[in-house]
Amino acid sequence: MIKVTQIQFSMESGGRAALRMQRAFIKKGVQSDIVSLNYNTQVNSGITYLNKWSKVISKVDNKLQSIITRKIIPQRGSFSYPILGSDVSKLKVIKEADYIYIHWALNGMLNFNSIKKIAQLGKPVIIFLHDMWAITGGCHHSFECSKYKTTGCNACPMFTSSKKNDLSAREFKKKLKLYSSFNNFYFIAPSKWLYGCAKESLLTKNKPVFYIPNILDDTVYKKNNKTVARQLLNLPLDETIVAFGAIEISSPYKGWPYLKKAFEIIHEETKDKNISVLIFGSCNKKLMDEAIPFKTVFMGYLKDEYTAALIFNAADIIIVPSLAEAFGYVVMESLSCGTPVVAFNVGGIPDLIRHKQNGYLANAKDENDLANGIRFCLNNDVKGYLTEDLVPALTIQKHLDLFTHINDVKNK
Repeated sequence: MIKVTQIQFSMESGGRAALRMQRAFIKKGVQSDIVSLNYNTQVNSGITYLNKWSKVISKVDNKLQSIITRKIIPQRGSFSYPILGSDVSKLKVIKEADYIYIHWALNGMLNFNSIKKIAQLGKPVIIFLHDMWAITGGCHHSFECSKYKTTGCNACPMFTSSKKNDLSAREFKKKLKLYSSFNNFYFIAPSKWLYGCAKESLLTKNKPVFYIPNILDDTVYKKNNKTVARQLLNLPLDETIVAFGAIEISSPYKGWPYLKKAFEIIHEETKDKNISVLIFGSCNKKLMDEAIPFKTVFMGYLKDEYTAALIFNAADIIIVPSLAEAFGYVVMESLSCGTPVVAFNVGGIPDLIRHKQNGYLANAKDENDLANGIRFCLNNDVKGYLTEDLVPALTIQKHLDLFTHINDVKNK
């Protein structure tokens, strides 16, 4: 039996990608384990949690990183420079694995030495790109900066200073040395956009890179009766419900200013219509309520996927105004529930949305076109659906095909 071990910081939010892969692997007869730092009360089986000392290391690392990255320009997003980390290479599930996946394992879980020790085991190490961090000098999204493709990261625009040998340059060199020292690193990009970025990065252009979308549990995210979904969530049956995931207003990734303006445009046109805005996730409820010119319903942070699926079924459309998106899990989940999505044409989102067919791709940073998308989907009764290439069975098969490819190359 094939044995796979995935390394992931937490099972919350983006960490669910590892959980979904684990379930899909098990259905295919593959033994799958996960190594995680943060304990999750809702998931108990198949996960090895690191000890308390590793959590202490993580906390210290976060404090150190907050000090050395204190001069970052907030509008440029997040930057990670791992200093401390835990050695997971001696764990039983790591030593016995045939294939090791590294998902998002920052925040003091792994550092470069941790990854080096994993690679030294000689097993295939598959780095799953959930953002751009692994292919840049430390930023999680480069926006318009292309130094990671051309000169190598230096004088990073994320910092207030313009020193050539800055943190980004030092991190870039560490990654280049690490990747170049081993021939058992493989990279997976979940979107065509991120795949292109990885193939152009000076760090990974000569490494094996594969495009495999994220996987979805279509037994959970599926189309159900909209009326029943609204009744279960105690939502109005006779109103148009527009939903979106709660946005940190100051986040440079999430496009809140454009969504706010789009709501204002729609409100001016539809003052007499019954429209409610449903908001899920953690956010500043008071600020959101004051900024949105429609009735608002706050669902709070969603701890389970079944509630999320109910929300996607209950809504008439989902809006995803992200300005940076490696894949777009919310888009995928909504479409799988039959609800169209209006989103900006950025990152991995175009892999999921067929313009004016299962949703609307608005021009980036264009609140008027975002409003056009909302209007179009509502007026034309657009239905969401997943394209055939995103079927879970096909996606997990691509991972199995990757294993075959790795073995074929090794045996040549």
